[in-house]
Amino acid sequence: MAGNSQRKGAMRKPGSKKGAVVGSGGQKAKGLRGRGATPPAEMRPGHPAARGTDQRRVGQGRGTQGKGVQSKRAQERVAGAGAAARTRRRTNTESGETVLGRNPVLECLRAGVPATALQVAIGIDADDRVSESVRLAADAGLAILEVPRADLDRLAAGTLHQGLALQVPPYAYAHPDDVLAAAQGCAQPPLLVALDGVTDPRNLGAVVRSAAAFGAHGLLLPQRRSAGMTAVAWRTSAGTAAHLPVARATNLVRTLKDCAAAGLMVVGLDADAARSLDNFALASGPLMLVLGSEGRGLSRLVRETCDATVSIPMAGPVESLNASVAAGVVLAEVARLRRLS
Repeated sequence: MAGNSQRKGAMRKPGSKKGAVVGSGGQKAKGLRGRGATPPAEMRPGHPAARGTDQRRVGQGRGTQGKGVQSKRAQERVAGAGAAARTRRRTNTESGETVLGRNPVLECLRAGVPATALQVAIGIDADDRVSESVRLAADAGLAILEVPRADLDRLAAGTLHQGLALQVPPYAYAHPDDVLAAAQGCAQPPLLVALDGVTDPRNLGAVVRSAAAFGAHGLLLPQRRSAGMTAVAWRTSAGTAAHLPVARATNLVRTLKDCAAAGLMVVGLDADAARSLDNFALASGPLMLVLGSEGRGLSRLVRETCDATVSIPMAGPVESLNASVAAGVVLAEVARLRRLS
């Protein structure tokens, strides 16, 4: 057809054919041309290394003022992170603790551990422990909450909870001066117990139980490097922590000196002491009994602060006793000597 001939010099009608005609318009030669070597990472637009280079150039352009601003911002970020960490630590300390597991929860409820709420997973396989826990919580007036198991999983953070969680508030410690004043107001001579470096809450709970059983008027703990009155310590004390005031001292040595100034004899329990419990004449007077940990014993400053030291006579190859066992032995002997006097 005329106008569409492929003959040389023939005319093509406009719009009669779509797309490319004869030839590539130079695109083929352009595609065969090499692009050259790959540039370094800091020279590629959008690459993280290039962004870091740009920021360094901006900082260098600003000079000393820019460096000062960046340093100030870095200090603010560090200070903010430290403040946030302190807030988290303070929140964890002040928010109490959570007891997880059917046996621990049941033991805490049986021991009368002060709690605020019992959380029970929805659809839990209720056994005798769950039923008794719910009954004891209801009798104690605690809030019983049914929560999804996923909430308990997040709360436990990998710990086995078995569908039960007990919320325990922080223990309300007494002030050392108040404990000393209350002991001096009793009809019997004051008898106080101080622990130095006892870090096991089970030992602490057992000492509380022995102190309450043998007539002590209070217990003194250092604020650092010592176990606190957690739910484990309360449970080990079998509820006697509700009847014996426990105080926390910021500086144990200074508090012991204050007790000595108030008329109490500060006596430490030391395995190397020359004086034995067999001749413990100081037991009948105002007494502050200081016990150390099983391995380290009394610290140097606490030992130097004591007016006297005594030891427990032992037969056999045993060199030392558990802190709670030693406290029970000494307190029982003190109670016996006071009854005889």
